[in-house]
Amino acid sequence: MKVVIPGGSGQLGHLLARSFRSAGHDVVLVSRASVGDGRSVRWDGRTVGPWAAELDGADVVINLAGRTVNCRYTDANMKEMMSSRVDSTGAVGLAIARAARPPHVWLQMSTATIYAHRFDAANDEATGRIGGDEPGVPAYWRFSIDLARAWEQAQTDAATPATRKVAMRTTMVMSPDRGGVFDVLLGLTRRGLGGTIAGGRQWLSWIHERDFVRAVALLIERADISGPVNLAAPHPLPQRDFMAALRAAWGRRVGLPVTRWMAEIGAFFLRTDTELVLKSRRVVPGRLLEAGFAFEFPEWPAAAADLVARWRESRG
Repeated sequence: MKVVIPGGSGQLGHLLARSFRSAGHDVVLVSRASVGDGRSVRWDGRTVGPWAAELDGADVVINLAGRTVNCRYTDANMKEMMSSRVDSTGAVGLAIARAARPPHVWLQMSTATIYAHRFDAANDEATGRIGGDEPGVPAYWRFSIDLARAWEQAQTDAATPATRKVAMRTTMVMSPDRGGVFDVLLGLTRRGLGGTIAGGRQWLSWIHERDFVRAVALLIERADISGPVNLAAPHPLPQRDFMAALRAAWGRRVGLPVTRWMAEIGAFFLRTDTELVLKSRRVVPGRLLEAGFAFEFPEWPAAAADLVARWRESRG
């Protein structure tokens, strides 16, 4: 099987590439920068170029491209976040449309942030509430919803009738690799800072890296699945409980709590945005469960213990 991964130079691209290559598949990463491991080609992330030849005759394309949202939400950054997602998705769609032998399936990265900030119920694909009009939240939070909608719409609009499309509404993927979200959260915990943020009521959704990779494989295999799919573990939990389980896995009893105003100050100096930690993301994998997907790590405490053990082993 030939798998082409635009935007594959980041953590998720490497996770998928390692898995597919270990299974004997041909993997091509499409990236703005040179990629050290495996076969890769260059692109600008916006236009169709020589890289598009890799899609002709490929079995699968998995588009992960998009500027990180871990930044300050300035006008310039928001413009780049939007254009990097919409333009790259449009370019992939156009390359597929022009291919003589288009891929069988196009898995498109999306985000579980598309759902509303809420505490009362979980969001699955069938009954989940799309955000954008929630009361009592900062007005600029709507940008994340508009971003997610535009990202998915760019895939929907692509004229690729011979290629099945799946929008992967992905939650935080937990891996012990350096620089990932787990590495950051564990770093806070190790320093005694892994406490509640603004009371810790906000829900946090996540997925273990092995379940993420396995879920992607399922979406490739299942020709009957198309449209939005939540990539999330079945048991999200409030941020205070999430961090308590991580502290327990590391062996630290307490973590310094952070108020909302403290989070705002910290986000300013870290050049990120508090929406990433204050929005309540209660997302569940309705369609994966309906498809019979069995999670290796459905509960966070066991996942945290596994990730901490592997983090320690990798760091010696």
